[in-house]
Amino acid sequence: MTQEIDLAQMKNVDIRTVDREALVDITEVQIDGKMPQRQRFDSFLRQVKNPYCYRCGNVVVKISFSDTDATLEDRLEQYLKSLS
Repeated sequence: MTQEIDLAQMKNVDIRTVDREALVDITEVQIDGKMPQRQRFDSFLRQVKNPYCYRCGNVVVKISFSDTDATLEDRLEQYLKSLS
């Protein structure tokens, strides 16, 4: 249950008021493409901290997904698979 609450809080971050210095710069995230898929996924989440809101250089980025049955994990797995 705590993980669900944390994800909801991450998803609801307001980019107008978020502390941009507290956000991870995604250009600094490094994923080893040789690791198994699950480990790449876990590594990405550990490094980015909030997959919904992060920085790319000086730009704050907030992502969202269409209202589908696909979860954030599904989308991240799909993305990480495309890297290999």
